[in-house]
Amino acid sequence: MRAGATGLSLLSLSLNVDVLTALQDGELALADLSQAVGHPPATTMRGYLKSLADLGVVERHQAEGFPGPVAYALSRPGAELLIVAAAVQRWLTTAPTGPVPLGSPAAKSSIKALVEGWNSTIVRILATRPLALTELARLVSSISYPTLERRVAAMRRVGLVQAARDNGASRGTPYQVSQWLREAAAPLAAAVGWERRWAREQTKAIGRLDIEAAFLLAAPLLDLPGDLQGVCRLGVEMRSDSKLEYAGAMLKVDRGRVLSYSARMKGRPDGWATGTTAGWFGSASCPTGAELEFGGDVPLARNVAAAMRSTLIPAALAEVV
Repeated sequence: MRAGATGLSLLSLSLNVDVLTALQDGELALADLSQAVGHPPATTMRGYLKSLADLGVVERHQAEGFPGPVAYALSRPGAELLIVAAAVQRWLTTAPTGPVPLGSPAAKSSIKALVEGWNSTIVRILATRPLALTELARLVSSISYPTLERRVAAMRRVGLVQAARDNGASRGTPYQVSQWLREAAAPLAAAVGWERRWAREQTKAIGRLDIEAAFLLAAPLLDLPGDLQGVCRLGVEMRSDSKLEYAGAMLKVDRGRVLSYSARMKGRPDGWATGTTAGWFGSASCPTGAELEFGGDVPLARNVAAAMRSTLIPAALAEVV
């Protein structure tokens, strides 16, 4: 799985959502917690709680004596997972078919389709340009063509991708990312930030494709001053065999509008912003955007970087901390 997929997958399961919600006001005895989440089978409850405890989301407390009563409480990572849940719910509220409650079957389908598209790099590839299935299959090597076809169909069914206008150059129907999939950059970034902060050992480190996908999805959504223009490079520092490399995106801005964007970092930008993954993907409860460094046309770089950060990590999420 790619970075962010574990955090999002946790929130696709209704019982996990119910447990987080039940514990947000304080510790509960196991019997009371089971009642609060609808009395699932005991083996199911134990399995889910063990998975959450293994990730450090909940803490298990047992009183002295035998057999001492067992209680559960949210840990600090669990409390911050609620911030990710708020980002996911905020995104689900804008679903093309109407608001979707987190924890519902429709939410599970949407999150699963997003995670599968993210894991297989479908999201990263389509964030650049529309492609037909046959064209997409040549670029996605991790899954078979039938699996690719099923995943794209699932993404289209929930509104993450849509058919694009075809000028006749493609064989088959070209698919493009929807506005809703672009808005998914925020819950994806929230999940990545949570994993890097609290579950480094159990989750996948953020990679070049994850960074590129997040920036390319968010680029058309940036809210910029109307007089801003120039070419800006946004870079994230990455270490490879002790060698410092950069991943990110190059954006061309004209009168406050992003005219074009690319993951190719070559060329001479007018301004640039660089930083660590923490600097770009720090959570709403622990923003670290101040760690970014700027050069060239600094006002251009600062405005574009601030807009990217606020798109990936909306200020509204800080209200749930």
